[in-house]
Amino acid sequence: MVFIALTIYTMQRLNLSLPTIVTNYANDLLYLPLVLGAIEFIIRQLKKDSSFGLPLGFVIFLAISYSIYFEYYLPKVDARYTSDCIDVILYFVGGIAYFFIGNKRKHTVLEEEF
Repeated sequence: MVFIALTIYTMQRLNLSLPTIVTNYANDLLYLPLVLGAIEFIIRQLKKDSSFGLPLGFVIFLAISYSIYFEYYLPKVDARYTSDCIDVILYFVGGIAYFFIGNKRKHTVLEEEF
């Protein structure tokens, strides 16, 4: 996922042509999984607990927070930003996908404990 994000970023910086859907929406879809993965990695290292996983409530809270900040607040204070409802949906899709796919190790641990 990091490779995909870096490839898109590099191509945009080099002004290479990308499909409109990639240019407009890929970053919004990948953003939360990358942030959640980084947060989870740091917490696992600090706690020395490889089975730690972020709770669904935190994932939803972060998706709501990013939606408010990037799609409501920033467009009001900076003309560079625009509000887009599809971006909000993509934040949630990316976050939920991370929770159920990227956070699989934690679910396995929880299932074994219960």
